[in-house]
Amino acid sequence: MRARSTKISADEARRIALAAQGFADARPSSRPDARHLRRVLEHVGILQIDSVNVLVRAHYMPLFSRLGPYPSTLLENAAYGPLRHRQLFEYWGRMASLLPVELHPLMRWRMEDAGHSEWWHRRFAKLNRRRPGFRHAVLAEVAARGPISARDLSNGGPRRGPWWGWSDGKIALEGLFFAGQVAVAARRGFERLYDLPERVIPARILATPTPNRDDAQRELLRIAARAMGVATAKDLCGYFRLARETGDARIAELVEQRELIPVEVEGWAQPAFVARGIRSPRNVGARALLTPFDSLIWERERTERIFGFRYRIEIYTPLEKRTHGYYVLPFLLGDRMVARIDLKADRAAKTLAVLAAHAEPGVNVAEVGDALMRELQALASWLGLERIRVTRRGNLSRSLRSCEAA
Repeated sequence: MRARSTKISADEARRIALAAQGFADARPSSRPDARHLRRVLEHVGILQIDSVNVLVRAHYMPLFSRLGPYPSTLLENAAYGPLRHRQLFEYWGRMASLLPVELHPLMRWRMEDAGHSEWWHRRFAKLNRRRPGFRHAVLAEVAARGPISARDLSNGGPRRGPWWGWSDGKIALEGLFFAGQVAVAARRGFERLYDLPERVIPARILATPTPNRDDAQRELLRIAARAMGVATAKDLCGYFRLARETGDARIAELVEQRELIPVEVEGWAQPAFVARGIRSPRNVGARALLTPFDSLIWERERTERIFGFRYRIEIYTPLEKRTHGYYVLPFLLGDRMVARIDLKADRAAKTLAVLAAHAEPGVNVAEVGDALMRELQALASWLGLERIRVTRRGNLSRSLRSCEAA
């Protein structure tokens, strides 16, 4: 029998989504520590990694958005510090991601399925045919010399192109990484250093029994449901990149078990779900700049559904066709997206450059400008930048310039 849906308002759905992502919690009054890191991870479940470094690497920013200024070593030690203290590992969660080490057993079915993926057949299998035995030689070299990068390999070969033109060694290492035969031990700059899993993943995690794939996928969907608060089936499947057919079957099982509750959200065309016992606050008083890769907004259709905020990253849009800028961060104030800011960290000049500042229609520009400037000041200080420079582009720039001069 199909479960009956509960109706919730658009306003309540928005507050549920924000609380699920940690934005209903007050920022720490003291210096954030490992407890605060764990709290954020409990909310978001995953940190997406991206190579863009116009402001700061993508995986550092979600913690700042929720905690305010925090020591970056907190995240670095959790991901790449001493093995006994390691809390995070790299793998393909949504995209390239940092995941709590406890999720490693839940990802083993994906590691087992790596050989059936399109990427594997397009690149890794082709390499194996061209250089038989090469992957085994690379794995042996990792075992002997790790942590090691692709360019450190003794016979990795040249890169084949300027950007994603990987060398044979890089293809082999990435294939081994996809299959779980090597892991990312550290990064040199943004370059991955690979090693054997037993030297990267805590022993207690590797010793954890591997759940069957249905159980693992159900647990990933539970995590996604808690992290998103309210979500459609497409949203839930997208959080950890589960195929829709697989995800829909697991969602139906969780509904049958009453762990997911069907809901009808005001204004949403598709049915949605909330996790049993999800938090629904009466008010949310957030103030946060959000990287384009923040888990609150990475599903652009869902962002528009929840916030009435159409957001697209314009990095790959030609300059003359950009509407808001190159690296634009939405600004969350209260429970609304009130502005979007094109930011750049000019490290040589020790300046946080506001290249454009656009307020959303209907907001109080003076109020938003004051709140945004306070957040920009905190961001600049956290990044070790000494000043903020605001250009004249955008309808919020005058208010920001007034705050800058005050």
